[in-house]
Amino acid sequence: MNQKPVINYPSQLALLLGLIGVFMVICGLLIGVAGSAVMHVKVADFGKAILLPENANLSRLLNTVTSFIVFGLPAFFLAKVLSRRPFSQLGFTTALNLKQVVVALVLLMMSIFLGDALAQLNQRIPIPGDWRVWANKLESDYRASMMSMATMKTFGDYLLGLLVLAFFPALFEEVLFRGGLQQVMVGWTQNKWFGITITSILFSAIHFSYFGFLPRMALGMILGFTFYYSKNIWLSILIHFANNALVVTTLYVLARQGKPIAENEETVPLWFGLIALPLIFLVFRFFKKESGRVLVRHAQHVHSSPENIVS
Repeated sequence: MNQKPVINYPSQLALLLGLIGVFMVICGLLIGVAGSAVMHVKVADFGKAILLPENANLSRLLNTVTSFIVFGLPAFFLAKVLSRRPFSQLGFTTALNLKQVVVALVLLMMSIFLGDALAQLNQRIPIPGDWRVWANKLESDYRASMMSMATMKTFGDYLLGLLVLAFFPALFEEVLFRGGLQQVMVGWTQNKWFGITITSILFSAIHFSYFGFLPRMALGMILGFTFYYSKNIWLSILIHFANNALVVTTLYVLARQGKPIAENEETVPLWFGLIALPLIFLVFRFFKKESGRVLVRHAQHVHSSPENIVS
């Protein structure tokens, strides 16, 4: 039997969006003032200065702080309102086994083939000329922002890149989108497909990359169903981190070889995506059953623990 939420779902969504707005304003002021002070530039010049290669470490740090404030804190405060155990509410649980981890990594590999096919499809969607100019500018701005943080000259830089460009974004984005927003949307609509789809659309949109919209939405769907079936946010964080880590590793290897990023922009045939899609559905069928068994065993263990037995 479904338990009635502490506050209704529309109110939860309003609270979450309100918290995001408040923390965005706070973060914008904090990052702008602190960053310009550290770099000794005017606040108005901060946006350009932070993109310079010599400010890469500061850019990484500020990006991590931004993710924590804008993504992590709103979801945590909503969970705090809804539950006495906010981390459990967000999906941080020990209900996990090795099979789920392996399947999660298999899903990641399949999502790469599907994502590459969808990226090609995204490129071929006809849009008006003015829209394409706007989309190209979005892509250029997004790439410039990412490359400003991706300067890695040493192995130490690479390890730091894995932490601040791969792990922390995965952690805080999953906390907000899967632990927070998805649970609200699925609960409100009472439909996992609709709730996860809406969440995935928003997840892709916040990256401000038109030509990467469909691949990121597909990744969001995989992350969403992984969390929905397992109730364990660590698995979606793992997939998200591994996906980010592949990008960071590629950038590091190319930098060490002195090759431009464009040389690595290879594509796979579209039919790879057509094969990957039904395979993803089949893998999720297994994942759903295995996750169900894990959750049952975990619930039995919790109920049989001495602290939960009433004498």
